[in-house]
Amino acid sequence: MSKHQALDTFGRSGNPVFGDKFEGDAQFRDLPVSEKMTLDGTVNKTGILLVLCFATAAISWNIPNPILMFTGMGIGAILALVTIFRPTMAATTAPIYAASQGLFLGGITVFFEAQFPGIAIQAIGLTFGTLASLLVCYKTGIIKPTENFRLMIVSATAGIALLYLVNIGMMVFGGGSGIGFIHSNGLMGIGFSLFVVGIAALNLVLDFDFIEQGSENGLPKHMEWFGAFSLMVTLVWLYLEILRLLAKLRSNN
Repeated sequence: MSKHQALDTFGRSGNPVFGDKFEGDAQFRDLPVSEKMTLDGTVNKTGILLVLCFATAAISWNIPNPILMFTGMGIGAILALVTIFRPTMAATTAPIYAASQGLFLGGITVFFEAQFPGIAIQAIGLTFGTLASLLVCYKTGIIKPTENFRLMIVSATAGIALLYLVNIGMMVFGGGSGIGFIHSNGLMGIGFSLFVVGIAALNLVLDFDFIEQGSENGLPKHMEWFGAFSLMVTLVWLYLEILRLLAKLRSNN
């Protein structure tokens, strides 16, 4: 397998953490089997990250503290950038990322739960239900990550990211509430959240495809941690968007 083929495989995911991470790396087609990425290894590492995330989320849930929550968010953002640009460090950064995101998610979930009792279990259930459903759809071929499908999800994901950046800029520098329909609980606001949830969910399909193709093509072992990290990024995004959508629906009743 050539470097060009590896780069092509690596670029198949629409997840924003994926990109051309092998530029300048040595050829890896002759790596020993023990040093190659496997599907089982990635699944196991994803499980480790989920356990860490839930463990720290439980701490933040039981000891709600804004400082703890925002510290976790800040550390998570920094480690996400480090991992994106240095995937070889994923074995170290991904577990810390998952733990810090757990602190953030636990804290923000307490905030939503105080306003809308029962929303936490609904959001968790829908997130993992979506994960399981899309995995089945992917494995059975109901949803196929064709090139057009990838292009659509990548474009939509980039558009959403840009819109959120503009919204943050308006809130910080304009002193206002940002782009109205992003936060609205009206029909447009709910429709927007449904769209974002759908795009976040479909990113999972592209992640599944990358992990499967990467395992079949024998990418380096550290990509197991990077693949698990990418799934965590998507799941965190999906959970937050589902939480926002449920809050809009509940507040609209």
